Amino acid sequence: MLQLLTFLVEKLSLLCKFKLFVLSYSDQDRERHVHRERTQPPLRRGDLLEVPRTLFTHYGIYLGDNKVAHLIPDILLVLTNDEKIISSVITNKRLILGCMYKCATVRVDTLENFAYGSKILVNRMDKMMKNHVFPNEEVAKRAEKLMGAIQYSLLWNNCEHFVTYCRYGSAVSRQTEKFCECLKSIIRDQRSVIVTVFLGMISILCFGIVPSTTLLSILIPFTLWMAG
Repeated sequence: MLQLLTFLVEKLSLLCKFKLFVLSYSDQDRERHVHRERTQPPLRRGDLLEVPRTLFTHYGIYLGDNKVAHLIPDILLVLTNDEKIISSVITNKRLILGCMYKCATVRVDTLENFAYGSKILVNRMDKMMKNHVFPNEEVAKRAEKLMGAIQYSLLWNNCEHFVTYCRYGSAVSRQTEKFCECLKSIIRDQRSVIVTVFLGMISILCFGIVPSTTLLSILIPFTLWMAG
């Protein structure tokens, strides 16, 4: 039992570190941003913008005239054709339901609506990417060509994939890579098998021996064991 508790604490702390990574980073960046705010050059068309949020970072491409193109989930795309309603600021509820339905759009919002009260980081990813950076005008045109509804995937086709494709020609997401590495470390730990067996036994005791609980109690530990 002590081993199981130790394992759970380790993995929960690992997941928390992943989720809070952006938060702790954004706090530092916000301090730096405030310090450099007066000396920063004005935004240029084609700049890659980052907005650190609590659990993730949102990305967009600056188009000039205080406008930003960004990929964002929105459930209203499947509920209405009214452009006036769709063009309104996307609420958290619309965003979450859009994620679940895998429905998104590449749309243009004002810089203020894109930032949503957070500080904006400019072209920070240029130093991290190995790919050549396209000229700013080409970046903006690539973003404009992708306007409209698009299939969404939280891991494989999100806002970061959109901006990296536009600016570097390769759709990648460092946030997805970090999340996958976190999952791999959990799967490779053989104690995951013990935990899933333990949880499976509890579910059987609570809900009885039914196909749904029994099958999962066998398949999940077996899959983790083979993948480890």
